[in-house]
Amino acid sequence: MVAAGYALFPTAIGACCIVWSERGVLALHLPAAGEADTRAGLARRFPEAADHDPPEAIREAIAGITALLQGRRVDLSAVPLDMETVPRFHRRVYDAARRIPPGRTQTYGQIAAELGGSDARAVGQALGQNPFALIVPCHRVLAAGGQSGGFSAPGGVQTKLRLLAIEGARPPGEPGLFD
Repeated sequence: MVAAGYALFPTAIGACCIVWSERGVLALHLPAAGEADTRAGLARRFPEAADHDPPEAIREAIAGITALLQGRRVDLSAVPLDMETVPRFHRRVYDAARRIPPGRTQTYGQIAAELGGSDARAVGQALGQNPFALIVPCHRVLAAGGQSGGFSAPGGVQTKLRLLAIEGARPPGEPGLFD
């Protein structure tokens, strides 16, 4: 996996970072404590990546991500992903998560059932390793009973709940939770 480039870009929740190869997006990082922290984490994970002007497909992804974080209903399912090193089961989980529209949610168990009866914990573990935050909307996947479950991005569950609120999903605990 060789990263061709990366770009930091401002959003409504802070500076995000997108990393790409010639095949598509390798990673999307949600805002860390600060730009220096974001760059340090990026250097550890993608030491070969260089700060570049993004190609057209990546500029379109950035525009979609920015709009989504402003509360617009944006479908990011066409953003090309470089999943060359992603395990097969994770790819299936990520494909299922990409079909969940903004403002809607599913549970780990629902995705497991969709994948033919996989273990909901395995689905959660795959989503916990999701390098494509927002593009693979793991924040839209909840634990049983509408509980938030975990979230491995900076800010943890609070970030997950914030993303769901931006998308207009109801917060956990409300009757009729997350249609």
